[in-house]
Amino acid sequence: MTTVNAATAYASNVPTSPTAEAETGSEFNTFLKLLTAQLRNQDPLAPLDSTQFVEQLATFSSLEQDVKSNTSLETIAARMDELYAIAASQWIGQTVSVESTWEPFTGEAVAFAVDIPENAGTAILSVKDQAGKTVWTKELEPGTETFSWSGENQTTEELSPAGNYQFGVEIYISDEYAGTIAPRVTAS
Repeated sequence: MTTVNAATAYASNVPTSPTAEAETGSEFNTFLKLLTAQLRNQDPLAPLDSTQFVEQLATFSSLEQDVKSNTSLETIAARMDELYAIAASQWIGQTVSVESTWEPFTGEAVAFAVDIPENAGTAILSVKDQAGKTVWTKELEPGTETFSWSGENQTTEELSPAGNYQFGVEIYISDEYAGTIAPRVTAS
């Protein structure tokens, strides 16, 4: 079993600020070199306007702030990733039910639950392959909440191959189509 220290995982994903400052400092030094070269090589009879230098300096300052902002955003993103990992780790070993229209089939039965409205006359589950072809349909019993699909295929005698399948439950009220709802897939 591999143990990951959260502080170590976090520290490896967070960019360090000295690197960003070193890059910003080198860019500033490059800008100063270009500026002094421009001053040395200007035509003494037609010197450049001083406002152009100020504009260039302001542009560089804006660029420097953008670099610092990007570094800060990278740090925030790395911390958010760590928070997501911590939050997800709380669900390890738990049974989770998620509303989803797509579910991977690996050869084992896919368990799901459906909240069929009380006024529904008919609820029909359809399972489609990745190409959108319906491979299985079944009318669900009202009042029953949990079901499973074991890969049955209406077009062949063989089980459906492993892959992602789309689940949808069509609801009919008084024989009129009322909409499609997504089942809750249960996973451990």
